[in-house]
Amino acid sequence: MQYKRVLLKLSGEALMGEQQYGIDAKRLSEYAEDIKAVIDKGVEVAIVIGGGNIFRGLSGAGQGMDRVQGDHMGMLATVINGLALQSALEIQGVETRLQSAIKINEVAEPFIRRRAMRHLEKGRVVIFGGGTGNPYFTTDSAAVLRAIEIKADVILKGTRVDGIYTSDPEKDKTATKFDSISFNDVLSKGLKVMDTTAFTLSQENELPIVVFDMNTRGNLMRIVSGENIGTVVNL
Repeated sequence: MQYKRVLLKLSGEALMGEQQYGIDAKRLSEYAEDIKAVIDKGVEVAIVIGGGNIFRGLSGAGQGMDRVQGDHMGMLATVINGLALQSALEIQGVETRLQSAIKINEVAEPFIRRRAMRHLEKGRVVIFGGGTGNPYFTTDSAAVLRAIEIKADVILKGTRVDGIYTSDPEKDKTATKFDSISFNDVLSKGLKVMDTTAFTLSQENELPIVVFDMNTRGNLMRIVSGENIGTVVNL
């Protein structure tokens, strides 16, 4: 395996599958099966999941809601998704721990860095919910922060497209894909990989990002096995 410890970033919208909102049980099960296959190869996996399929704080703010209040609702949405993913993984026989950046002791452990790392060493999947625990920060920022804290080798950003393109491939049929690209080139070309805070934090800590299509079965295994799929962002 090319990577020993990875941080998998999943968007909340990805869990919707073909639905308009909520969680698609079939998509959730497919993700769990793909993650289990990687765990069975000895790769340590931590996961940060968004909450956009349930609630997005920025959207609430756009409709007149207090931004801090909206972001707190979004954090709770990530915990709901974390619980759903935890259940799907345990159905597959994978040991998991859900850690939350906001205290919800009845349903999740508090985030404790050393405890999280110990879980990973024991072969458990650790799901980080609650974002960073602070408003105004996205789950992209949470993913980079947690990846640095647990000393992950790479951030695997699972999306619905198979990498980074010169423009949006869903809108521009002439868009071309990058197999690899530097942090500086992403910034100079104005490409959207993560929000600026998350991306800069990743660059400063020399933490590579791989953007790939999580919805294609087996792609996660291909990446950790060293296959050149998706787009690698590195120095």
